[in-house]
Amino acid sequence: MSTSPTTQEIAIEAGGRSGEVAGLLQIPSHASRLLVFAHGAGAGMRHAFMDAAASVLGAHGIATLRYQFPYMQKKSRRPDPPAVLQATVRGAVRAAAAAGPGLTLLAAGKSMGGRMTSLAAADEPLEGVRGLVFFGFPLHPAGRPSSERGAHLSRVTLPMLFLQGTRDRLAELERLRPLLAAIPRATLKVFEGADHSFHLPKSAGRTEDDVLSEIAQTVADWAGSLPTT
Repeated sequence: MSTSPTTQEIAIEAGGRSGEVAGLLQIPSHASRLLVFAHGAGAGMRHAFMDAAASVLGAHGIATLRYQFPYMQKKSRRPDPPAVLQATVRGAVRAAAAAGPGLTLLAAGKSMGGRMTSLAAADEPLEGVRGLVFFGFPLHPAGRPSSERGAHLSRVTLPMLFLQGTRDRLAELERLRPLLAAIPRATLKVFEGADHSFHLPKSAGRTEDDVLSEIAQTVADWAGSLPTT
């Protein structure tokens, strides 16, 4: 799915010595919420998944601000230190508040971008943000099940929505379910047959576009249940 013609590129202050990074702002006319959307470790804001997700979310009344982390802006393969990544999350949230006044803010991320967003929120509230959305939370490395990377989630004071595939090798549900069950603010939505990138096997009986539509509807319904003040 191609990027909407209404997408606007903006500059975001990443903080410290990182300077500015690029962002892609997409606000449909009927939007009531703005999702600040961080990319995963290996692909930037223009990745096909990010592009398609932004488009389908827009169709459900959710504006998006995708943005680059500094290392991706510099075309490096090595992610920045966590402090830099989290500072960039905060910079993107500030930019979103300025770009979409009157829209309810949500902060989100694909894989690593989601984890950096939650770490930032656990350390200090993200001003104006009403909830967090995780598109495949990376609970542990593939083949090395652990709950350690999710220990900070109990310190997040915002409602959280976790979108996870049953074939996600970076978040075995046997580990993730009990972790989230102990956090009243956490909601888990499972997508049968989907992997960490929400790809499906040919035998699934539905398409990846179907999954994206279900994801967008889930986010819209969940966001509609959140307090706006």
